[in-house]
Amino acid sequence: MKVLIIIPAYNEALNIIKTVEDVKTNCKYDYVVINDGSKDNTKKICEEHGFNLVSLPVNYGLASAVQVGMKYALNNNYDVAIQFDGDGQHLAKYIPLLVDEIANGNDIVIGSRFVNEKKPISARMLGSRLISTSIKIVTGKNIKDPTSGFRAYNRSCIKEYALGMNNPPEPDTLVYMLKKGKKVKEIQVQMKDRESGESYLNLTNTIKYMSRMIISIFLIQPFRKK
Repeated sequence: MKVLIIIPAYNEALNIIKTVEDVKTNCKYDYVVINDGSKDNTKKICEEHGFNLVSLPVNYGLASAVQVGMKYALNNNYDVAIQFDGDGQHLAKYIPLLVDEIANGNDIVIGSRFVNEKKPISARMLGSRLISTSIKIVTGKNIKDPTSGFRAYNRSCIKEYALGMNNPPEPDTLVYMLKKGKKVKEIQVQMKDRESGESYLNLTNTIKYMSRMIISIFLIQPFRKK
């Protein structure tokens, strides 16, 4: 299968080299860095190192950056697209395992921290628990790590996410995909803590994000036309 690794990056100058090198060392698939209008030297570093790069003129946000990667995958006839964060938290050694599960007939495969390991009780994980519970209520499916940004998509899902403006690669659209009969599987992975830079998910943004996801899961996604 033809596989593309999509690496969205916003202000990841301190992390992007090791992220791409991890990908190049641990798997033989193609990759593309989507520079989401970074204000630091992310673009310059990628160009200097000859990384495969699509650079957006302004910061559109993570969802839009991933959708650009999906369009790239669709236009270049990839069978599988891997969403892989540019901050160094995801580990490329797990990518072939996600690809194998797509080959086994799954439509979406999530690299999950909590298949075999218990989700910790913390303020940060409270939102994850709420989203998991919301998805289960609406779909009957237990997604243990819905906020994981480490995912694999088959060609039919690549098309859905590339062409659907209402299909950002977020937890709420998993509800839409499950309602369409897509097979979603989680596999256990490990993730690292961010070593450099700052996440945009401060307390205020986290509350806004979780509220938006839960409202969408209950009031929007179940009623979309398939």
